[in-house]
Amino acid sequence: MKESRGGVELSEDDLALINALQIAPRLSWSDAADVLGVHATTLASRWERLRAAGASWTTAHLIGDPKRMCLAFVAVDCEMNRREQVTASLAAVPEIVTVEEAASNRDLMLTVVTRSLEEFSTKVVSRLKETEGLVKYQTALCTRLHSGGGAWRLNVLSRAQQNALGELARSAGSGAERPGAAGEQLPASHLDLLPYLARDGRATAADIARALGRNPATVQRQLNRVLASRLLSLRCEIAQRYSSFPVTCQWFVNVPAGQHESAAAEIRTIRNVRLSASTTGPTNFVIIMWLQSLADVMDAELALQQKVPGIDLVESVVMLSTVKRVGWMLNEDSTASGAVVVDAHGLELAD
Repeated sequence: MKESRGGVELSEDDLALINALQIAPRLSWSDAADVLGVHATTLASRWERLRAAGASWTTAHLIGDPKRMCLAFVAVDCEMNRREQVTASLAAVPEIVTVEEAASNRDLMLTVVTRSLEEFSTKVVSRLKETEGLVKYQTALCTRLHSGGGAWRLNVLSRAQQNALGELARSAGSGAERPGAAGEQLPASHLDLLPYLARDGRATAADIARALGRNPATVQRQLNRVLASRLLSLRCEIAQRYSSFPVTCQWFVNVPAGQHESAAAEIRTIRNVRLSASTTGPTNFVIIMWLQSLADVMDAELALQQKVPGIDLVESVVMLSTVKRVGWMLNEDSTASGAVVVDAHGLELAD
């Protein structure tokens, strides 16, 4: 990783490591060494440099599955001279996991995850209503999450390497697709671990035990259960400026009734897609992509129309910047600032 005027320059080896951790976020360095052909200590050192630069980081966040919790996309309008104040106020709300500034007739786009629709009303809507300078908001509730940002890949590794890493992730139960008891309720003692995993998706039981003052063996059992619960999405993020896809575009579209699953399957074949979800509201489907340039917006729309018969592209929104991404506050250049907005009390999903 080389220093450059704009920050750091990621090497192909850096990108390969990030790609590996996208597939298996909690991959051991020894296993990574076997697949990447690089010594484990070299990989560990490289990862620390990437983290220190804010170029890449691992995190865990509530998965947002509508079958278990409430996922919402909220468009916000605010007074022009108070936009910065409103943005900072909303970014400080733990349930508002992502905050983006938009270049459209809406000022901010928010992604919100709460444990229930009731909590969305009491914790988030109430905050929106009392935020000075916020003029209007419009909410689209997710009814089916088809794919999320944790599934997005750099795709710089060979197919054989990706398959090997996927198998390691499945056998360890720590990748994006983890075996476990879906819908399992976790006690508060287990949920105490979530803020530490939000700050570092690779945090070990020993790390968390020291922070909580608990027995490491006890925390290891709790951690295993948390990782198997499917409550969390583990992911390795990359600062968007280093991804080769610096432009974020979100589409609000209508997909014919009864065709959402087939549409989602086709949309997943487009490598640029970061998120696709069925929603309530004036439109019934949301798609987010990372693109190489603004010129690619038209190409993406053509691809969507070709892959999904009957799709109606109602509105496209290009993001000017991302202030907060799944809990992590970002710098203006899209690198991680190191600040993570978490609320341990808000994570008590079970008695």
